[in-house]
This record gives sequence, C-alpha cells and structure tokens, in this order.
Amino acid sequence: MAAHYYTVTWDQLHRDARALAWRLMALRPLRGIVAVTRGGLIPAAIIARELEVRLVESVSVVTYDEENRGQPVVTKPPTAAGDGEGFLIIDDLVDTGTTARVVRGLLPRAHFACVYAKPAGKVMVDSFVTEVSQDTWIMFPWDTEPQFAVPLARREGGS
Repeated sequence: MAAHYYTVTWDQLHRDARALAWRLMALRPLRGIVAVTRGGLIPAAIIARELEVRLVESVSVVTYDEENRGQPVVTKPPTAAGDGEGFLIIDDLVDTGTTARVVRGLLPRAHFACVYAKPAGKVMVDSFVTEVSQDTWIMFPWDTEPQFAVPLARREGGS
C-alpha cells in the first residue's frame, strides 16, 4: 500500500499533458506517437492534438494488478513504429522504470515522455512534467469518481 496518495483531476491532467506537449515541440516533425496502454492513451491523445500528429500507435505492457507489480508482459507490440525513429512514446507515469525498460527495448530510437515521474524511474524517460515521491500512488481521474464527503464537523474527533 502506498504511503501517500495524489489525486489528479481531469483538468489538471489536461493542463499537465499540454505542458508536456509544449516541451516536446522541438521534436517536430514526428512520424507518430506510441501510447503506452492504458495510462498513456489519454495523454497521448492530448499531445497528438497539440503537436498535430495523426498516427497514434499503442503498446500494451501489463505490469500491474491493482497496486501489485508483476513481471512485465507485452500483450500488444507497437508494430507501426518500427524501431521508434521519429516516434514519441507517451505514458502517464514512470514509476520504477519496469514498463519503460520494456518499451525502450522495443523502440530504442524513440523519445520517451511521461506526464509524471517517480525518482526510481525518471532516468528511463527523456522528458516529464511533474515529479512525485516514490511512495506516492497517483490517483488518475479514470481511477476515481466524485462522491459525497462527510463534513469535518461530523467526522470522529471533528468537534
């Protein structure tokens, strides 16, 4: 279980993905983008729009079951990207770098960019926007839903 949780809203994710796109402007022209599924799909769509990239490929590497890490398995390779030359790899987060190592092995000539990075994995990517501590679990908007919060005064010890 993570020591800290960091909730990212849809608005914040959109702003952060656009900030990453701004940092990646110098890489243009690009042949395409490879989204690391599932977390990289939405940031990749935002970045593809901002950089006016039409070819969006995907790669699927399964490493998580809820909050538990397992051995990485490539379940869908990024066939259209070749060795990655002219391509941008986009993921939501680099954590330990396990997924990034696998994807880099498939696309050694691509530029790897993430919206968020943790210390153990940030050396595996070329660009990122925000660093969070290693013991933080990021709650992305697709993992959460708005719900009623009990007022502080009604919580145990809130008086």
